[in-house]
Amino acid sequence: MNKIKEFWNNFKTRQKEKQDARWMSFKSKLPEGTQHFLDNFETGYAKYKQTAICETIETVVFVVVMVIIIRFFVGEIRWIPSGSMKPTLKEGDRIVVERFSRFFSAPKRGDIMVFYPPSTQLSRKPLPLLKRLTGIKCEDVAYIKRVIGIPGDKIEIKYQENGAAYVYINDKKYKEDYIKSIYDYTPCPKGEITPEMYANINQVKCGPFYLDEDSYFMMGDNRGNSQDSRYWGTLKRDRFVGRAVSVFWPIKRMKVLKRL
Repeated sequence: MNKIKEFWNNFKTRQKEKQDARWMSFKSKLPEGTQHFLDNFETGYAKYKQTAICETIETVVFVVVMVIIIRFFVGEIRWIPSGSMKPTLKEGDRIVVERFSRFFSAPKRGDIMVFYPPSTQLSRKPLPLLKRLTGIKCEDVAYIKRVIGIPGDKIEIKYQENGAAYVYINDKKYKEDYIKSIYDYTPCPKGEITPEMYANINQVKCGPFYLDEDSYFMMGDNRGNSQDSRYWGTLKRDRFVGRAVSVFWPIKRMKVLKRL
């Protein structure tokens, strides 16, 4: 942080020197009376800038700008509010979410991603946007789930006679060693799936789901207790916030969340 602040101070100094040079050139071309008035104004303004209020405002603005830059381009810290990702993540876990990779590559199958679900309406008004960028009193609901289906996939959940359930990707059983239990899946409705069922967000669906070139299928590792794509459908890429890379608290659960 000190290096960033030093860089910022050096940048401001260079910019001020350029502005002063342009200002002096401009003043030299004005009538003498006008120059005297501007000199007095500059003196008064310089005294104001030395006050504690001005310094405090500059410090607050600098901190807010740096928080936005770090959160938007580098990463952020989040906590886990529910058990939908058990056993991988538990309630109260503090995680690090990196955001820079989203500028260079798309989410991959197996990634644990933070995202805004379709039900979260993202306002573009200044105050909600500032809250979202800084994370201060942000009211936008975000989820954390695992990427199961990527663009071009066919996803389907199939039940066995013994009560176990498996995810099939492009008609092949998908091996998942990280889920809580193959017997904990929320049951799908029997019989024909009606349009009313698909319209009901509280009604689980088993597919098949066909993902277009900009859609992802998200599921929690705790398949019996997770509001995910089985309920609200596929997710667009622009809804992703970042990828969870590690748990740093509590210490006994500290670990790296590896990409599968």
